[in-house]
Amino acid sequence: MNAYIDAHKDRFGVEPICRILQVAPSSYYAARARPPSVRALRDAELKVEIQRVYKANFEVYGAEKVWRQLGREGIQVGRDRVARLMGALGIRGVVRGKPKRTTIPADQAAERPADLVNRAFTAAAPNRLWVADLTYVPTRAGFCYAAFIIDAYSRCIVGWRVATTLRPAWRWTRWRWRSGAVRTPACQRWSTTPTVGCST
Repeated sequence: MNAYIDAHKDRFGVEPICRILQVAPSSYYAARARPPSVRALRDAELKVEIQRVYKANFEVYGAEKVWRQLGREGIQVGRDRVARLMGALGIRGVVRGKPKRTTIPADQAAERPADLVNRAFTAAAPNRLWVADLTYVPTRAGFCYAAFIIDAYSRCIVGWRVATTLRPAWRWTRWRWRSGAVRTPACQRWSTTPTVGCST
């Protein structure tokens, strides 16, 4: 709040701003006259040390390694405090490993399936229009792919399927329904809408 008042006091004045914010002007002046707290002073000292360790290690250390290095040098500080100060400084460690590519742009020249519903995902009654969605969920064992069939009228999930692999064309036959039974969908004509990307 003090920073906001400092930024606008030249234009509006301290008292009018405090009146709008329902803050006593004396509280603002007391806060400005108050010396920095012990924590603020210590944070300023630690920021210098954190930046030094960060730059000395090619700017790849994260909070954990910076904290351990400070401990080896005899600087006692908590790990969470190091993480907080690194966030305030806008620095972060490098994540090891190559990121997994999850989306491949579609070929713009390739032919796409026709949009049979004209992107109007509404229905006048139940079971008139079903739409499907596919998503992936990262797990410890790898990616898990989940597909859902949603009734456009009630917006309820009427069926779902989970698999450990993603294939270009799944067999849309035996689905797990909300009741727990496994049965074949009544609708045999599927409408797919064009998309720009394809998850892999």
